Amino acid sequence: MAQETLDSESAPAAPAQEVSVVVEKPQVTEKEPQPSAPAPLPEPEVPEKPAVVAVEEEAVEVEKLKVEEKEETKITQSVSFKEETNIAGELPEPQKKALDELKQLIQEALNNHEFTAKPKAEEKPVAEPEPEPKKEEEENKEEKKEEKEEETPAAEISEEPKVETDAPAAVEVKEEENTPPPPPPADAPAAEVVVVETEVAEKAKAVDDDGAKTVEAIEESVVAVAAPPAEKEKEEPSAEVAPQSEETKEAQVPPPPPEKVSIWGIPLLAEEKSDVILLKFLRARDFKVKDAFTMIKNTVSWRKEFGIETLLDEDLGNELEKVVFMQGFDKEGHPVCYNVYGEFQNKELYQNTFADEEKRSKFLRWRIQFLEKSIRKLDFNPTGINTMVQVNDLKNSPGPGKKELRQATNQALNLLQDNYPEFVAKQVFINVPWWYLAFNRMISPFLTQRTKSKFVFASPAKSAETLFKYIAPEQVPVQYGGLSREGKQEFSVADAVTEVTIKPAAKHSVEFPITENCNLVWELRVVGWEVNYGAEFVPTAEDGYTVIVSKTRKVSSADETVISDSFKTGEPGKVVLTIDNQTSKKKKLLYRSKTKPYSD
Repeated sequence: MAQETLDSESAPAAPAQEVSVVVEKPQVTEKEPQPSAPAPLPEPEVPEKPAVVAVEEEAVEVEKLKVEEKEETKITQSVSFKEETNIAGELPEPQKKALDELKQLIQEALNNHEFTAKPKAEEKPVAEPEPEPKKEEEENKEEKKEEKEEETPAAEISEEPKVETDAPAAVEVKEEENTPPPPPPADAPAAEVVVVETEVAEKAKAVDDDGAKTVEAIEESVVAVAAPPAEKEKEEPSAEVAPQSEETKEAQVPPPPPEKVSIWGIPLLAEEKSDVILLKFLRARDFKVKDAFTMIKNTVSWRKEFGIETLLDEDLGNELEKVVFMQGFDKEGHPVCYNVYGEFQNKELYQNTFADEEKRSKFLRWRIQFLEKSIRKLDFNPTGINTMVQVNDLKNSPGPGKKELRQATNQALNLLQDNYPEFVAKQVFINVPWWYLAFNRMISPFLTQRTKSKFVFASPAKSAETLFKYIAPEQVPVQYGGLSREGKQEFSVADAVTEVTIKPAAKHSVEFPITENCNLVWELRVVGWEVNYGAEFVPTAEDGYTVIVSKTRKVSSADETVISDSFKTGEPGKVVLTIDNQTSKKKKLLYRSKTKPYSD
């Protein structure tokens, strides 16, 4: 009936089918005793209202889902990587909302001590549920005894010896039959109980062991039934007082204070630096609050299991100081970490690092210790630098054929991805061999746009030029084409370097003007060299003589990486450096100079 009327009233066929399903639901659930089940079925107009409401609710839910999907796409879509702001007030509204929700979850977890509490499976076992089956068994025994008591009168008619057990049952029946319909006075129940108890007690003396059990069971049932109301009222409040006293005791005991949890020396909820930490986890999980919260809990748990705080003070040696080291900053102020895989060409170092599981574990602990110490030097203020640049040198890398190195590297990468989110501003791979580029092309479709935007690859010929795009030459180590050297030097990273590109088959001159009583110091290098270099002093006076400071000579890449020179003079003039590029490739020239006062 309902389906036919709906089909006639509603023009489209699809909605009619959806409504018919709504009408049939109460008919299926009629088996369950629910107050809402007996609805007037013969009237077709009654189910139409909930059907319309259901359709409207579905439409509202669909619109909500669309809005949520739009918000998620706004957050997750990123055309190219760009370091986002860590100032809470400058975040987009969806990200602000996600940050606030994450803070609420963390606050609740801190209040409930979820970061340090044991798993729930270990807290559940309590001694209370065990006696419940015993109670059920006792109740079953009492029911069986009562059934036996009810069956005893029929047996007593045919068997005369069992007279003792019949007496109490007869007494009970007589008492029930003799009780007048109006309620007896207050003293009557007490007298009846005394009579029953005395009669049962006298007859229990002449009964054997089996009969004693039945008499005791009857006595318990009689006393329980005939107990005076005054005693019950006294017992009930005593039972109620216990839970009230427990509640009051619990109310008097103050709840434990929220636990304190820190990561990298910064509390999870305390200051602006905490927001920077939380935003790292949110960005690592595309601002999915529950996923970010789970990642934080897993990271806190892993740090305790791995023993991070004690790891910082461990002495793990310095054999790997040339494999991974920090040196300089990029043009935006990020510290730069260099990973030199070619060092493992040394067979002795390779065996000492990856020969067995114990040595690989030590390498992993050393790598995590190095990273932890580097992170502690970052600035976690909202406007500070809290990420770093990774430079990975693949020159002479052992390659994928080394199983032990591959296992250790994969294990380290997994730990870094799971527990150190958003600490890399840029991943620069230099001296990349052909096989690595082919491998990267294979895995590139499986990487997110955000991850791919951080990767930069450079072949051996383009490595120095690529580094100079992100790191100033005075900050780049000399082995990678820069001018940064260890030890005491005439120049430091504070002295800026000038970059010049020399075209193929061309000469380039650099002039340093000097005054009287001046000592001029300079240093320069040509990336890849294979050029001719010379230097001379040209005085300002017309009658002066040109002085050759450095005779023109050809410099190859194997001769020297950096040329450092100086010239003292007591007259004004200029020092001219000449670089002659006779090759068919352009060259990158780097130089800097400074003057010092000079007196005889």
